[in-house]
Amino acid sequence: MISERWAVIALRFFLVALFGVLVMLETLSIPGSYRYSLEQHPDRAGENLAIMIVAIFWVLCVQVVLVATWKLLTLVRKDLIFTEAAIKWVDVMVWAIAAGWVVLVAVFIYLGTIADDPGVLVLFFVLTTGVSVIGLVLVVMRALLQRATTLRSEMESVI
Repeated sequence: MISERWAVIALRFFLVALFGVLVMLETLSIPGSYRYSLEQHPDRAGENLAIMIVAIFWVLCVQVVLVATWKLLTLVRKDLIFTEAAIKWVDVMVWAIAAGWVVLVAVFIYLGTIADDPGVLVLFFVLTTGVSVIGLVLVVMRALLQRATTLRSEMESVI
């Protein structure tokens, strides 16, 4: 079985790698794709700009979740996970996921009005459902963390 220490080290490695890929996406790939699309279809400049802004916003939401996860790992290492600081970082994650979800639902609704291919709608339905599940699981885990934090503080006051 992998020890907690090695799991945290591995998770940090993958968080850094994912964060680096996301920085590359938001600074090079997404704007480059926008520029290429603008050259190919100059009449769709506004639509392409909106797509680029939404894509970069989603990347930023994921980056916020990654930073909050890093901070929570630091609290785990310091044995401070059952504190208000941890709850605040989980709140940051919940709000970032909620913001991304709201924009995702708006895009899903917009595509529902213009799409002529059901495949795109199915894809966005799956994405919306997946992000909903992740957000709701995080809300439940936050409630569990809140209860554990309360119990720990009560136990410490008794001792």
